[in-house]
Amino acid sequence: MRDTALGAIILVDGQVDHTTGLYMLRESVRPWPIWCTDSTFADLTRGNPVFGVLGYFCGVDRHRIDLGDSFGVDTVPGVRFRALPVASKPAPYSPNRDSPIAGDNLALVIEDEVSGKTVVYAPGLSAIDPAVWSAMQSAACVMVDGTFWTDDEMIRLGISKKRARDIGHLPQSGAGGMLEWLDRLPLATRRILIHINNTNPILNEASAESAELARRGVEVAWDGMEVVL
Repeated sequence: MRDTALGAIILVDGQVDHTTGLYMLRESVRPWPIWCTDSTFADLTRGNPVFGVLGYFCGVDRHRIDLGDSFGVDTVPGVRFRALPVASKPAPYSPNRDSPIAGDNLALVIEDEVSGKTVVYAPGLSAIDPAVWSAMQSAACVMVDGTFWTDDEMIRLGISKKRARDIGHLPQSGAGGMLEWLDRLPLATRRILIHINNTNPILNEASAESAELARRGVEVAWDGMEVVL
């Protein structure tokens, strides 16, 4: 009665907004198979000990993600995953917060083994390095960081004193912003923004910013969206 259709979990970082759902999955009938890097495992064992909490309930069957290596998940046949380190920020409770290391934040290259097509999934990007850009250029679809529209978005709204880039997110607008990068992709590439902050005006479909995305052929993810390669 308390089981779920979910087969496994792959974590791209140890941030609160990417891991809080683990608490809601504590009543699993078996230990959760969870893929993560060593640094994320450390953050979720010490700084935010959700793995310890799960140990009192269903348990954790941890699988190590090695950067650059391809791996599969038994419950998801026909799909391969490859983890790329990305420039961003680990969680505030991470000892690496001010000095990030490779593995704190990931992009996933997800491949359909039948078609050979790939999706690049990257919810946290403060910069796009050559390896990530190469993966994006060859992907059929990119699902990338759409957190903020402008770098000073939260400052202007009086919510925070930090800029988007300060907390590990490349804003969409402005010189060198995400939209400039997406404009450079092949025309056939599907471009989807994910991880949208509630301050971002693109959530208002009547806004000028939303119209700008439509003009550029960029989509905004929505609950229940399915991507077919």
